[in-house]
Amino acid sequence: MIIEKIDDYRYKIPKQGNMKTDAYVFASERLLKKMKEDKTLQQLMNVASLPSIVNYPSVMPDAHEGYGFPIGGVAAFENIVSPGGVGFDINCGVRLLNTNLNRKDVISKIRELSDRLFKNIPAGEGNIRVSEDELDIVLSIGVKWAYEKGYAYSQDLDKIEEKGSMEGIPEYVSKTAKGRGKNQLGSLGSGNHFLEVQYVEEIYDQELAKIFNIEKDTVMVMIHTGSRGLGHQIASDYIAEIIRKDRSIPEKDLAYTYIDNEIGQRYMGAMKAAVNFAFTNRQILTHLVRETFYDVFKIDNIDLIYDVAHNIAKIEKHKIDGELKEVIVHRKGTTRSFPANHQDIPPIYRNIGQPVLIPGSMGTASYLLIGNSKSMDLSFGSTCHGAGRTMSRTKAKSNYKAENIIKDLLKKSIILKARSEEGIVEEVPDAYKNVDEVVDVVTKNGLSKPIARLIPMIVIKG
Repeated sequence: MIIEKIDDYRYKIPKQGNMKTDAYVFASERLLKKMKEDKTLQQLMNVASLPSIVNYPSVMPDAHEGYGFPIGGVAAFENIVSPGGVGFDINCGVRLLNTNLNRKDVISKIRELSDRLFKNIPAGEGNIRVSEDELDIVLSIGVKWAYEKGYAYSQDLDKIEEKGSMEGIPEYVSKTAKGRGKNQLGSLGSGNHFLEVQYVEEIYDQELAKIFNIEKDTVMVMIHTGSRGLGHQIASDYIAEIIRKDRSIPEKDLAYTYIDNEIGQRYMGAMKAAVNFAFTNRQILTHLVRETFYDVFKIDNIDLIYDVAHNIAKIEKHKIDGELKEVIVHRKGTTRSFPANHQDIPPIYRNIGQPVLIPGSMGTASYLLIGNSKSMDLSFGSTCHGAGRTMSRTKAKSNYKAENIIKDLLKKSIILKARSEEGIVEEVPDAYKNVDEVVDVVTKNGLSKPIARLIPMIVIKG
């Protein structure tokens, strides 16, 4: 494998083997070394070998090995869509809320708040029950359903990517997928998903921070979850169907289909339905957070900052060979990072750029950033999505104990509440890359601009 260094934060894999185009790696030397320890770079080369790929696929500094496509990668195609390029957790994403409370206000009631959040935020099954007909409405219109049911403020919709609603087609979602998702609305799930109460430790841009009404020690809530079992089943269903119809595809998780054929149209409709489910899932969790904070602090002014997906495929306009063209952008573990004045940014943020939400690993910092113009030239308007895993769950379970992790976090004044010891050990902070270094790389490349660094106070996990 030939890798050429462009500068201290960007590398190029020139076209070689079956690659149809060059590929790029946004990373420091240390983070690149980590990627070489698994199949991340080979998977990037495999993606660059797919039909109709345009310009340059790339991986972010948090990238690591995934199924077929690397996690932390972005690629665009003229006319194909790949379920593996979206991932199994369709519209896994992040939502950030501003409680408008100060850190000192929360510390005085932190035990009560952590207990109530743990009680009120489901992990497995949600506490919102919907009929089959209602589920189809959720899959069709997303957060609009939540607003009609009283789970959202009207202003919430303007602060969600796609306003929380894409053109989902529930008929293209299998009964099995619907069965898995039916009782999971308003639930976190397990793995790296979480809900955190955080405070603003540092502000990098005071003017932008004022727009978000945040200052040092402002208390925030970050929610990280996706489409649960429904999205996973949709991915599994369509990968299997594509493979059955084309046995020549060498690796099932690289399975693709043409977007204008019957399978491609059905997958896009089903994927958008899962996107709607995930947006609605995070909206219901927001409703539960608002209820809990009202119970503890008697406040009802918790504002949504933004909600952004990082596992999704979208038809977008990008410059290809100097000409603006529609392409199918696949973001698998990457976040959209559009600059100011882009038409796809909600009007409320259009003059500053799209908010970018980067969660850290359990017990480490998270970030609020803003989209930057160079991202459009370098990465199809994309940036990183988190810290990025660097240790297997198996290895983490053999090296760490849950009780020690809880004690270590408590020494940092972080309360951790989880429904399983296994979930704690698998997500130990040492299993992830340094989120500060990851954010530094995307900042140095001009993909996004940091506004604030957030530190956890309470961590809720499944």
